[in-house]
Amino acid sequence: MAYLKSLIALAFSGSIGLLFLFLACALPQYDNWYPFTVIIFYLLSPIPSLIAKRYTDVSGESGQCRELAWFLTTGIVVSAFALPIVLHRSPSLPLPPPDAKNATVDPGIITGGACGLVLTANLVMFLTIFGFFLAFDNDDVQYSV
Repeated sequence: MAYLKSLIALAFSGSIGLLFLFLACALPQYDNWYPFTVIIFYLLSPIPSLIAKRYTDVSGESGQCRELAWFLTTGIVVSAFALPIVLHRSPSLPLPPPDAKNATVDPGIITGGACGLVLTANLVMFLTIFGFFLAFDNDDVQYSV
């Protein structure tokens, strides 16, 4: 029964994270689907840990492979948080010549509100993925005596 409650809570938090991501892309004032590319990071982030867990279960080695997986996972998570910030800070229009007197301020590829929503979605989704590993990582607890 505890697994069912945790599964329902994880599904709810994952749907809230995806809601923030869809809002960052689909709201009329943002109307830009570039932030949706962080989905790739959501899919890639658990892969190093799953591979390391499988490798350490088979070979019995625990240190180096697990630490490499944590390092790669950390790089993926940091990249997911950095992408919306880079998209917000990068200019969407070519830079004006230096002598232009009426240069307009370029808001970036995505706006600040969309960047905030994507960062919130990242936080919720990565906490959901972390919660999944906490809840369902120890498979053989029921079989141990």
